[in-house]
Amino acid sequence: MKAVAIKTFGGPEGLSVVELPAPEPGSGQVRIAVEAIGVGGVDALIRSGSLSAWGFREGLVPGSEVAGTVVAVGPDTDRTWIGQRVWAFTGLGGGYAEQATAAVEDVVPLPPGLSAAGSVTLGSSGVVAHFGLAHAHFRPGESVLVRGAAGSIGILTVHLAAQGGASAVAVTTSSAERGELLRKVGATHVLDRSGRATHAPDRSGGARSTTSGAGAAPSAYDVIIDVVAGPDVPSFLGMLRPNGRLVAVGAITGPPPAELGTALMANFRKSLSFATFSADTVPPADRRTVRAEQFAAAADGQLPIVIHEQLPLDDAVLAHRKLQAGEVLGRIVLVP
Repeated sequence: MKAVAIKTFGGPEGLSVVELPAPEPGSGQVRIAVEAIGVGGVDALIRSGSLSAWGFREGLVPGSEVAGTVVAVGPDTDRTWIGQRVWAFTGLGGGYAEQATAAVEDVVPLPPGLSAAGSVTLGSSGVVAHFGLAHAHFRPGESVLVRGAAGSIGILTVHLAAQGGASAVAVTTSSAERGELLRKVGATHVLDRSGRATHAPDRSGGARSTTSGAGAAPSAYDVIIDVVAGPDVPSFLGMLRPNGRLVAVGAITGPPPAELGTALMANFRKSLSFATFSADTVPPADRRTVRAEQFAAAADGQLPIVIHEQLPLDDAVLAHRKLQAGEVLGRIVLVP
């Protein structure tokens, strides 16, 4: 079968198309003929080599999220899976391929009306958005800032916060065009990447506020969901209200700096909280329940699915170049 492997850690050019034998499903696993592959930020981090200390090695086939049809099952595995259209989490590798294996507990049937591409745009990101807000103890009436909102996690977090009754949903993003889309899914205020208010052109060629009639952006927030992390986390702590919570659900630009603790202590009297969140800490049954609910909602048009572009599997290098350039709005999907 055709697959894409990390031949050399570093830039996107380190990815290479290879021929590999089809994987054999083990006990409790299924094998999927892949129709769509989600390309995520963690794939880029693994490809760069920055996570090699965690055991990732050159030669790995990256990719954790696929959708397609089950064509085989492993020993002691229910054979009724065969022929079902499913979404699957393959772990932290194995997804950039024409066929992939996954544990049954990480497989969710797709409802009619939801495409394979749509499911890999929503499957992992929707769970992170849902449980990330829960981890932040978000409540109706609170204000939320989503940092790095143009990716699929950010888009879904914006939508869920708005639907959950947030008093304001601000976003940081890199362009007015991205701000336009984020307003459509629930954002009330659009900020630049540093957290300052910005403006977007109106249809007449003038300028209008990006607050969409919601008034000035809040001066501080109850909850910040951070997809970006990196060196600017301490400055965003300063944008929290007393008892505010910042939850890092991603680390696109790397870990926070060492002075994060100093920044927290400098704000001691505000009782601020910083936390990380990984969906790995959510029980598998709970992840499956939320994914099934979100898939059904998306099939009914109640959840936004934003696909930036669908590219052939052979164009994985191009997909990663677009990620690296910050061009992606929503999700890039690879198609074998």
